Amino acid sequence: MKFFLNGNWENRDEVIEVINPFDGSVVDTVPKASPADVEAALQGAEASAKVIVGLTGFERGEILKRTAALMMERLDDLARTLSSEEGKILAEAKFEVDRAAQTIEISGEEAKRLGGEVLPLDGGKDVKNKFGFTLRVPCGVVAAIAPFNFPLNLVCHKVGPAIAGGNSVILKPATDTPLVSLKLVEILLEAGLPPQAISCITGSGAVIGDAICSDERVRKISFTGSKEVGEQICKVAGIKKVTMELGSNSPLIVLPDADLDLVAKVTVATGFANAGQVCISAQRMIVHDSVHEAVMNALVPKVEALVTGNQLEDGSNMGPMVRNSDAERVESWIKEAAVAGAKVVTGGERSGALMQPTILDNVTPDMRVSREEIFGPAVGVHKVNNVEEAIRLANDTEFGLSAGVFTQDVDAAIRFAHEVHSGNVHINWGPMWRTDGMPYGGLKGSGTGKEGPKYAVEEMTETKTVVIHGK
Repeated sequence: MKFFLNGNWENRDEVIEVINPFDGSVVDTVPKASPADVEAALQGAEASAKVIVGLTGFERGEILKRTAALMMERLDDLARTLSSEEGKILAEAKFEVDRAAQTIEISGEEAKRLGGEVLPLDGGKDVKNKFGFTLRVPCGVVAAIAPFNFPLNLVCHKVGPAIAGGNSVILKPATDTPLVSLKLVEILLEAGLPPQAISCITGSGAVIGDAICSDERVRKISFTGSKEVGEQICKVAGIKKVTMELGSNSPLIVLPDADLDLVAKVTVATGFANAGQVCISAQRMIVHDSVHEAVMNALVPKVEALVTGNQLEDGSNMGPMVRNSDAERVESWIKEAAVAGAKVVTGGERSGALMQPTILDNVTPDMRVSREEIFGPAVGVHKVNNVEEAIRLANDTEFGLSAGVFTQDVDAAIRFAHEVHSGNVHINWGPMWRTDGMPYGGLKGSGTGKEGPKYAVEEMTETKTVVIHGK
C-alpha cells in the first residue's frame, strides 16, 4: 500500500515489509518515510488545521458518522487485514473493527457537543458589570502515534477525537501493523474528510517519531505504547499537550468469597486474548491461600483447552505473537522464573511466534514475570493470606493502569476501589475490560491523560476565557 501525505497517496523507493506473524509471509509493503516526509507532513498539517477548523461541529460529526457506517460495511475486509498483520484471531479482529466503528461514531457525537460555560465572575470581590464565558478551540496539529496490538481501535481513539475537536492529524501507525490504518484513511476520505486534514506516514519510530513529536508545530501528542518510548517522547516534546497510554502488569485479586468458576472464565478471557498482548491483560493473579487450590483446579483445564494456531482459521482460540523475538522474550522470562522457583503449571513452550498459554504458580514479586510488563500469554499466580497483603502486592509496582478484584464483600470491594493505585478498578471482573465511551487512563508509570472520545476531545482542544466589560 501507499502512504497518504498532504492529500496524495505516495510510494517511496525504500519499503517496509508487513509480515504475517504466523507463517512469516509478506502481507504487503508500505513506503519507508524519511525526515523530509515528516517535514512535508508538518507543513501540510499546519496549513490544513485552518481548513478543518472552518468546518462546523455538525459537519465534522457527519463525516465521522459516515466513516463509522463505511467501516461496518467493510468489516470483513478490515478484520482480515488486521488479523493478517497483527496475529489476533479473526473473531477478535472482527470485534475490534466493531468497537472501532463505535469509537468513531461516539467521536462524531462529541463533535456536536463542543461548548464552553458561563463564568460566575461576580463571585469575585468588587466585580460588577462583567460577563464571562469560555470557548473551546482546537489545539491545531495532533500527532497520533499508535501501537501494534489494537491497530484500528486505538488509532480511532486518537484520530476520531482529533477530527471531532477540529484538528488536523499526522498519524504514525505501528511499523508492524500499518495496513489497517491506511485503509481507515481511505474510508475517512471517502466519507468526506478534507484530504489535507490527515497524513498517515509509515516508518520507524526512531527515524520519524522523534521528528514529529519534537516539532513545535505539533500542539498535541497522543501516544499509546511502552513506558520507555513514552518517556522519550515526553523528553523531546517540549511545551505541548500530551496523552500517554503506557504499560502495566495488571493484578487480578481473588478473595475467599469469590465465584471461582467466574474467576477461571475471566482469567482466560482477560489473560490470553490477543496472545496476552494487551496493556490491561491480567498478568499477576493474587489469590487468597484458602482458595488457591480450588482456583487452580478450575483454571488450568480452561487454559489447556485453548487451541493455538493460524489466526485466520476457524478453531484457533489464540494466534501468534506479533514477532518471533517477542515470543522468545516471553519464553525466556518464563524459564528464568522457573529457575528462580516458580512452577510452570501448564504451557511455557514456544514454536516460532506461537507461545503456549502459560500459568506460573509460586511467583514472587521480585521475578521479572511479575515486576515488568510481560505483554504475552502468561499469568503468574501469587498467594496471600489476607486483604491487606493483597492490596500491598497489587500496589507493589511502578504501573497503575487497571486492576480487578473478585469478592462478594461490599466493604472489601469499596476498600479496593479506594486503596488500589490504578486508573481503572473492576469489581468481579478482570482488569481487561473497557467500553469505548468511558474515561480510560492510568496512574503512576502507566501514563497521563484520559482516552474515551468525550475525554480525548477535551485533551485535544484548549479553553479560551472571554470577558465582556460593561460600563
